[in-house]
Amino acid sequence: MDYKDTLLLPTTNFAMRGNLINNEPKRYASWDANKIYEKMKAKRKNAPKFTLHDGPPYANGHIHIGHALNKVLKDIIVKHNYFNGKSVRFTPGWDCHGLPIEQQVEKKLGGKKKKELLETAEIRKLCREHAAKFVDIQRDEFKTLGILADWNKPYVTMDYKFEANIYRTLCSVAKKGLLIERSKPVFWSWAERTALAEAEVEYEDKESHSIFIAFELNDDAKAKLGIEGKAAPIIWTTTPWTIPANTAISLNPEEDYVLTTDGFIVAKELYNSAKEEGILDGEVSKTIQAKEFENLTAINPLNGRNSRIILGDHVLIDNGTGCVHTAPGHGEDDYRVGLTYDLEVVMPVDETGCFDQTVVRDSLIPNAEDFVGKHIFKSNDALIELMGESVRKVSKFTHSYPHCWRSHTPLIFRATRQWFISVDEKPEGEDKTLRNIALSEVEKTLFIPETGRNRLNSMVENRPDWCISRQRDWGVPIAFFRVKATGEVILDEKVLNYTAMIFEMQGSDAWYSMSTEHLLYPGSGYKADEVEKVSDILDVWFDSGSTWNSVLKSRNYDAGEYQADLYVEGSDQHRGWFQSSLFLSAAVEHKAPYKAVLTHGFTVDDKGEKMSKSKGNVIAPEKVLKEYGSEILRLWVASSDYQSDLKISQGILKQISENYRKLRNTFRIMLANINDLETLTPYEEMGELDKWILDVSSKTLSEVHTAFSEYNFVNGMSTLNNYIANELSGMYIDMTKDSLYCNAKNDPRRMASQSAMAIITKNLLLLMAPILTYTADEIVDHAPAIIKGDAEDIFDLVYEDIQTGESSFNAEYMTKAREGFGSIVDGLKKEKTIKSTLELVIKTDSKVALAIDAIDAEDWFVVSSVSNADVTEALGSFEVDGDTFTVAKATASKCPRCWKFQASKEDCTCKRCEEVVGA
Repeated sequence: MDYKDTLLLPTTNFAMRGNLINNEPKRYASWDANKIYEKMKAKRKNAPKFTLHDGPPYANGHIHIGHALNKVLKDIIVKHNYFNGKSVRFTPGWDCHGLPIEQQVEKKLGGKKKKELLETAEIRKLCREHAAKFVDIQRDEFKTLGILADWNKPYVTMDYKFEANIYRTLCSVAKKGLLIERSKPVFWSWAERTALAEAEVEYEDKESHSIFIAFELNDDAKAKLGIEGKAAPIIWTTTPWTIPANTAISLNPEEDYVLTTDGFIVAKELYNSAKEEGILDGEVSKTIQAKEFENLTAINPLNGRNSRIILGDHVLIDNGTGCVHTAPGHGEDDYRVGLTYDLEVVMPVDETGCFDQTVVRDSLIPNAEDFVGKHIFKSNDALIELMGESVRKVSKFTHSYPHCWRSHTPLIFRATRQWFISVDEKPEGEDKTLRNIALSEVEKTLFIPETGRNRLNSMVENRPDWCISRQRDWGVPIAFFRVKATGEVILDEKVLNYTAMIFEMQGSDAWYSMSTEHLLYPGSGYKADEVEKVSDILDVWFDSGSTWNSVLKSRNYDAGEYQADLYVEGSDQHRGWFQSSLFLSAAVEHKAPYKAVLTHGFTVDDKGEKMSKSKGNVIAPEKVLKEYGSEILRLWVASSDYQSDLKISQGILKQISENYRKLRNTFRIMLANINDLETLTPYEEMGELDKWILDVSSKTLSEVHTAFSEYNFVNGMSTLNNYIANELSGMYIDMTKDSLYCNAKNDPRRMASQSAMAIITKNLLLLMAPILTYTADEIVDHAPAIIKGDAEDIFDLVYEDIQTGESSFNAEYMTKAREGFGSIVDGLKKEKTIKSTLELVIKTDSKVALAIDAIDAEDWFVVSSVSNADVTEALGSFEVDGDTFTVAKATASKCPRCWKFQASKEDCTCKRCEEVVGA
């Protein structure tokens, strides 16, 4: 008789192969059509809330693998909270203003010169069209990654209402007394003709001059110091082009300085190194305290102008000469010390990085006409030559130097009239400065990883005032009116509100397309011809930094609550979005916009190298989807340690794909085994093996769930994979095959094992649903009612911990016994003594092993018998805690149905199978 038809073999329609490439897009389209995100909101209407506020990617170009990593990680976190029963909000957004988009439009127009022929309003229209195009492109690309969010109402920073709220945030900062306009040196991109903020600066290698120049003291100074003959402080600089703007020499107030016999002055500590470098030759003739030099005058050897000697704590004695060239128009430290001494801010450099007419007007350079219009970097050698013998030494060196993040050209420090948010002022009504409010909020914030706290803290601690103005066309204007007669800026609330109202209806383009007469509030008290518009635009970091206000507080979006529960971005955003958001929220609301900040690393290839087209190591999301499907990309995100850089390559994706196959097949075998189960067996009525796997699963999966809740996905996935490979697939599924396949359909033992599998399947399904949402939803389609109940899809289900009870099973002891047995089996299979462990029986006097139900004991080892009966053909033995286990060949016959060696004679079924078949 062929007994195959009498077996209850696993059955399921859940396919072994996912065919993800073809099937994912169909399911994602159905999610879209069925408004799953809206369903998720409705399903948890009154549940505790969880808000993840999306940091906006830039609407410029297709998404790359870094975008995919970021959005998938956010999606996993949001869904984890959703399947935990929370009411989640995830409103995606896009940054739409700023330089990169303007540059793209410039390219399309054929360069800067052709762009300059157009009106600002026309340029802005082209920028708006470019950004809108890529918002749509990126939205569709993000959807292909299985990300569920409020795609129908994302936030877009160029939307009219949004621009109005960016402007309102600016007005709130002004009302708090933190907005100031002043001439101050800022990072200036001469290539892009605009000021830059700290976050827009990148450091690259640059070759610079190293030049030592002697500034001779004037006669009055020498007389006061009792010096006759030559006496010249030697300054060191790497920017000879700033010498025309020199107004002072700074000394360290705590140091002694020495005059040498050849007439030069340097810090005493640096005398020996200066002599070794050949900057001076003489011996020390006199020692003078720094304070004696204060407010004396030296002569600039380039132009004969006075250079005042001052004292500054910024002067270090670790290199150079201890005499620091000071040009307040060209440096932050120079500017600050210049404020103390009321130094003139000389600025002879125009927006393109060339000397302007100031060098002629103020006689800053000999033959100044030759330098007007000449780029500063191309003027260094000529300036050095003009200073003649005053130049003591010239060399060149390569060092890390600030560059523009877009054009990758070296930056300059250039004093211009700009708008700043003052970080060391107190917001109106507060007793702490903005900086101190921000620092105290950093202390209250949860950081994942914790190292982010120190990183953000040190940046907040050391940052200068925030320069928020830009001299470009595409951005939200700093839409203030200035009174022509006095230069005063009108900050009347009604005037500001009127402008905001116009922006809300017509967008900020109105500032450029409408006349002053129509823009100015009628009751302002001013006539249109008495005022002028401020022409600067806001730093794009102000746009994104104010999204907490425009998105979470404006009620224009159903985006969640302020403060957000979580911000998630790359680790570079400590100096970018995390910081700009913190300062604006601290300025207006006096608290951080977030309760927690999670940072991830960057994507690199399998060698840890940055991806670039030239290296040919770029992995594009689109390529991954075409080869593997989005589930593989999502599993890669969850399985990678995002706290450092994340490696991705073809080899890594193949391994992740194999991991997915194992996971999928684990679900498939369990679904197949429980296909006919209708009621769950209570824990108390289960056998020892079923209780054991539920106990292990409860503990392990709860541990994984905790790891996921702490956003530690890599450790959670590692624990989960080990559990599936070992206890679940490697042991339990193997152990229970006999009762699942061979027992009667309604046999209590079989139903108990099915129940344990059903409980584990549902728990595992909800645990993995945030990561493999497509697969989880597909499983629900094929799952029996015992798992899904009346759920239409995965989004109707909620995660629940596995509940267990009391069990007498000594898992530690029996696991040791199984391992001991396994080592003997390995040898027997290697020697080809046996093919299957069912050919074996175990003899033992172990009270622990014999206390277990006999069939459970057989299934634990997957043998035909475990008893204290004597055996004839012993093949080996092992010990556990002093108890001996003897492994022997079974003497009974093999049952042709279940293959256990429990039949009384050849070709006869065993007693159990006989009953089942007979029934």
